[in-house]
Amino acid sequence: MLMYLKRSLYYLVKLRDRLLYPFVILYILFAAYIALYLEPETFETYLTAIYWVLTTLATVGFGDYAPVTIQGKVFTIFLYISGIGLISVFIGKSIKSVYLLDKLKVGGKMKYTGKNHIILIGWSDKSELAIKEILKSDKTIDVVIIDDWETAPMVEKQLYYIRGDATDEETLYQANLPEAKGVIIFADQITQDNFASKDPLLVDGKTLLIATAITSIEEKINIPIHVTAEVIYQKHIRLFQRVKVDEFIPTQEMISHAAVRSLFSHGVTNMYSELMSSQYEEAMYEIPKHEEWKTYRDAFADLLNQGATLVADRGNLHINRQLDNSIPEDAQLFVICDKETLSKINSVQPQKLPEK
Repeated sequence: MLMYLKRSLYYLVKLRDRLLYPFVILYILFAAYIALYLEPETFETYLTAIYWVLTTLATVGFGDYAPVTIQGKVFTIFLYISGIGLISVFIGKSIKSVYLLDKLKVGGKMKYTGKNHIILIGWSDKSELAIKEILKSDKTIDVVIIDDWETAPMVEKQLYYIRGDATDEETLYQANLPEAKGVIIFADQITQDNFASKDPLLVDGKTLLIATAITSIEEKINIPIHVTAEVIYQKHIRLFQRVKVDEFIPTQEMISHAAVRSLFSHGVTNMYSELMSSQYEEAMYEIPKHEEWKTYRDAFADLLNQGATLVADRGNLHINRQLDNSIPEDAQLFVICDKETLSKINSVQPQKLPEK
């Protein structure tokens, strides 16, 4: 019996909170109707009566409208006694709701509902640098972090946090994975720091599990999701062949190769930095194929005249030796230029060459 009473009281409390907002709105509308009924000459219109009720309940009292009859003054006293307390509760509940929403957001408990966002899985110094790079490249895009911290590791206007296990599909749905522009999986920093020397598979193994969960969702919704993953050991890349990882962040071996090349070709690391970062004026960008470009030579010459250099088609960096080859329909062309030149290239409407 006692348990039943507790449940009933709990239900009534929850019901009270749910009914508070519509009750306050109905209270204001009904009070305005009574005020207009009692003193139609004072308030003239229903909107004026609503305005008077709101200023009265808010204790503002501009004095531009005031009841003149006995009935109107009695009703005003009733309004003061009953309404001001109700409005105070209403404001308190509103402030509490905003606080709880903010707490849920910072604690990673709110589902992200936006679209075309970027999901970063795993928090580390690299994640923070990636966020800064993303926001430099596009100030309108949202970034969603997935990790298991108690609160959001970083606070930014366009940054959202989901707390959970990224190998769990439910967590990925919380980050609205199906609507995402792409995903970057960073190697787990804690595992990397504490266990990588004992068992290198642990670090890349977790990344592989996350990639597998993403692939599972891709197959369910039948929508491709671009995934970039950090793999610590290059020999493990072959293990990712069965999951749909599109690109890999340079591994330790690749970084070591770049460091060695810098000794034989001074300044090579500066070139890598300039190509990969948006802090420099020129960088590498993807551009669409124009219909008038039949061969790589056509594209190379046209782009050069516009101030850009064609460097690659997907992973093919040898197009300078294939200038007379036809450009395939599914070509993915990359150029080096500044943002102003890129804007000009993208704004040019492709023109068909006249038939010979």
